[in-house]
Amino acid sequence: MNEPRKPRRPSFLEPAALEALGEPSDPVAALHAAHESAAALLHTGRAATDPAVTARLVTITDEVGLDTLAEVWSARPAHSLPGALWRLYLLREWVATDPTTAAREYAAGIRFTEPNHAVAGVDPPGPTEVRRVADEILAGVFDGDFAVALERAAAFCQVVASGRADVTEGRRALLTAARLQEMATDLAISARLWRSDKLE
Repeated sequence: MNEPRKPRRPSFLEPAALEALGEPSDPVAALHAAHESAAALLHTGRAATDPAVTARLVTITDEVGLDTLAEVWSARPAHSLPGALWRLYLLREWVATDPTTAAREYAAGIRFTEPNHAVAGVDPPGPTEVRRVADEILAGVFDGDFAVALERAAAFCQVVASGRADVTEGRRALLTAARLQEMATDLAISARLWRSDKLE
């Protein structure tokens, strides 16, 4: 027969050991950091008159990495300012990483979504042009109408999603096309929220 186990005394940790374990994550602090950083980035970009500042903000993921933005913004709702900015940077990163695929899928999607093609404005739909438009969309966030930038990104996603579903085979392609369509919807909703001063 086993004897009942005696409860263990809690161990005492030195302050240095506690610090090494790291602080528990604070969801409220993370929420504030996401929204405040997105608002600060947007305000900085829109207040700047120097094109070099806009160019630097467009390419911020080249400096800090997409993972850094993901830590702060990716968990926020799609219909929030950090959620919308996350989707724009994610789209730009994908196009910059694989412009040939983006161009091929975009070109294939034009015949299904001509109005979206007109809004997105990729012409001709080659690798250089899709990269340029992805940068233009993000530049429009800072030096143009933010809602228009969101609408252009939404239209771009719709065209690519249609093309991907048409020219890329396999279940994974269909799933990612569906995710792109969902992103397009989220960006369009964010544009409407921005126009009514409700995107926070």
